[in-house]
Amino acid sequence: MMEIEEVNNYEALPLLSLNHVSLLCRSVPESVRFYEEVLGFVLIKRPSSFKFNGAWLYNYGIGIHLIENPSIDDFDTVVEPRPINPKDNHISFQCTDVGHVKGRLEGMGMKYVTAVVEDKGNKVDQVFFHDPDGYMIELCNCENIPIIPLASCSFKPRLSSFTKTAPAKCGFMENAMMESLSMEMLNISF
Repeated sequence: MMEIEEVNNYEALPLLSLNHVSLLCRSVPESVRFYEEVLGFVLIKRPSSFKFNGAWLYNYGIGIHLIENPSIDDFDTVVEPRPINPKDNHISFQCTDVGHVKGRLEGMGMKYVTAVVEDKGNKVDQVFFHDPDGYMIELCNCENIPIIPLASCSFKPRLSSFTKTAPAKCGFMENAMMESLSMEMLNISF
């Protein structure tokens, strides 16, 4: 019988959160319209030092940075859209009502694919669709499946997210996840 030993001599980088996702697009106005009208993002100011066409949008604690791809023009042959495949690269957003999402997408004439993930009696409904450039978006009720870190570490509350008082066996990230999970559990109990 072979024994597997986990070795981690590296401390995680001092990350705080996901800031933005940057996407190349054929048409900035068309993509802006999609992210505003379909997903509820808001156009925000971007640095004036940029010398290329693009746009920044923000909502839900995350930014979408659109960059117009100068190599794509009106004379390119139209490529068949990729099939909507839930196992492909995608951006996922949690939503409050998956049924409402499906109704809105149908009303806009958008194609989508659904999937269901189940784990120990918990069920997540997922809806997948493409933006105008073929990037896949998922909307789901993913909070139905709890986030449980696989790392086995003890949890010690910290005074702030920037103070590293992690036990010797745990990294900063494991403690941050456990602190976040504990806070979510406290919010649920009240």
